[in-house]
Amino acid sequence: MRSEPSPSRIPRPTPAEAPGEVPAVEVRGLVKRYGTKTAVDGLDLTVRPGTVTAVLGPNGAGKTTTVESCEGYRRPDAGTVRVLGLDPVADAAALRPRIGVMLQSGGVYPGARAEEMLRHTARLHAHPLAVDPLIERLGLGGCGRTAYRRLSGGQQQRLALAMAVVGRPELVFLDEPTAGLDPQARRATWELVRELRADGVTVVLTTHFMDEAEQLSDDVAIIDGGRVAAQGSPEELCRGGAENTLRFTGRPGLDLAALLKALPADTAAAELTPGTYRVTGRIDPQLLATVTSWCAQHGVMPDRISVERHTLEDVFLELTGKELRV
Repeated sequence: MRSEPSPSRIPRPTPAEAPGEVPAVEVRGLVKRYGTKTAVDGLDLTVRPGTVTAVLGPNGAGKTTTVESCEGYRRPDAGTVRVLGLDPVADAAALRPRIGVMLQSGGVYPGARAEEMLRHTARLHAHPLAVDPLIERLGLGGCGRTAYRRLSGGQQQRLALAMAVVGRPELVFLDEPTAGLDPQARRATWELVRELRADGVTVVLTTHFMDEAEQLSDDVAIIDGGRVAAQGSPEELCRGGAENTLRFTGRPGLDLAALLKALPADTAAAELTPGTYRVTGRIDPQLLATVTSWCAQHGVMPDRISVERHTLEDVFLELTGKELRV
């Protein structure tokens, strides 16, 4: 008898199924209009195989339409969309067995029981995960016989996640997977996403939680105005072009005008409180060395020197001018 793979892990695709050098998702010049409103305006997006890519954007930026176009729920007005090398609309029958989709709401019969719906979804796939361990892993055991419409928001989210991964997809789209979850369930979801990536599954994640994007993502795509405003790893986005802050303490009343003459022209300095100083600009090793050298030349012993890098939220606000709102 053939042994079953571990039910709590999703195995890597076989070499014949592996995507190789083909992007898991490739979007070029995507345009989607609703009447006179252009929701997506010439958007380009690439998702590398075996990675977690977070798609961020303020409400109305076009991220949902973009992801729905990749899932095959929206037909583009212009441009091309390829998912695992296939057109998600024209090749839907071939693509759907290979992807998992977690919707933020809907997709479940309101009167269906949670466990009943998950087992039904599992039976639609050729080699599904074992359902019982998945129920236990996501904490659904206590609500398995409860109708979907009577589940809490967090329970509905966990059921939607289970339904998205039970078919062992090569690529999974997760829409706000931790919305409404308590901290313990949120951490369990994070671990599941990390295991998906470790097992070679590509994950496209939309989220309103910046810490989630920073913790889980290999790449982040920030969408605004129907286009990708920036894409890269969280480290690259936080490092590239954004101002950082250098803070130090010393004796009060330092001549900051003299200090600024030694620093690049786009640098600013201020004494926040007596003896507490902030330098903002492109903080790099050379600037740090210049500040400490200037202090040494002027007999200043700088204490508590710290460099604060921009966070992903800082970069998001800088690019879009808006906060993410759930």
